[in-house]
Amino acid sequence: MLLLAVSFFTFALGYYGPGDPVQVLMGQHSNPEVVARIRHERGLDRPFFEQYLRYVWRALHGDFGESYKFQGQSVGELIPRKVLVSAQLGLAALAISIVMGIPLGLMAAVKQGTWLDTGIVSATLLGVSSPVFVTAPALLFLLAYKLHFLPSYGWGGLFDAHIIMPALVLGIPPIAGLTRLMRASTLDVIGQDYVRTARAKGLLERTVLSRHIARNAILPVFTVIGLSLATLVEGAFITETFFGIPGIGRLTVDSLFARDYPVIMALTLLVAVAYIIANLVVDIGYTFLDPRIRYG
Repeated sequence: MLLLAVSFFTFALGYYGPGDPVQVLMGQHSNPEVVARIRHERGLDRPFFEQYLRYVWRALHGDFGESYKFQGQSVGELIPRKVLVSAQLGLAALAISIVMGIPLGLMAAVKQGTWLDTGIVSATLLGVSSPVFVTAPALLFLLAYKLHFLPSYGWGGLFDAHIIMPALVLGIPPIAGLTRLMRASTLDVIGQDYVRTARAKGLLERTVLSRHIARNAILPVFTVIGLSLATLVEGAFITETFFGIPGIGRLTVDSLFARDYPVIMALTLLVAVAYIIANLVVDIGYTFLDPRIRYG
């Protein structure tokens, strides 16, 4: 039902919104007769509900149409290649955020009120307050131009050096959110009775920290991480443009400017499906992190 609602409103915005995709495709000095013929061939001159039902029927059978901008390529062939690229980049960035954010948040909570707590929170806030169009050129200048450590442009996959800088650009800002959330959640757990009982029994501090504090404190963080999985298919236009990455972000912007409605519709449905799956993964994951949670 949710996907049907998303598809309906997106299709309506494309149908009643400004701009004619065929006119954009043909240019300003196009022949009106040619434009009308192409519109008729693509079924764009039919009533709204007829076009919408026709699209839904084809989509249910895996046919999302042909791209207006990229002639001769079906949407089903065009999008998966782009999504795979953006998903690899997003996965690397998410890994950086998790590996840095969770331990820093846990450490800040354990050292609450000390200089280490203040330093961690301040450093992470500095990272999140730096926009992409500042961090990307800065890393390019330092790591590529000055130090020649990393390549500055291009794409070679998940295990290639080209992914390091864009992954850092995308991965640094979320560290602050994960750190602050993990810190707040840990402080809440530390004050619970079962933690004091564990310490009173004489358990080692690292055992209390890993089994009783971190495992329970990570539940709210797991929700954020789980929902972040849906963003893997969204791409990042600015970062992909800076580093020349042929991902879904650049495709999305190009499709919006070109009024490439088949691609826009497919991307919207893809993101909606991704969030539905992410919510399901989070719900299932709760049962593994906390055995007390059961779904009847």
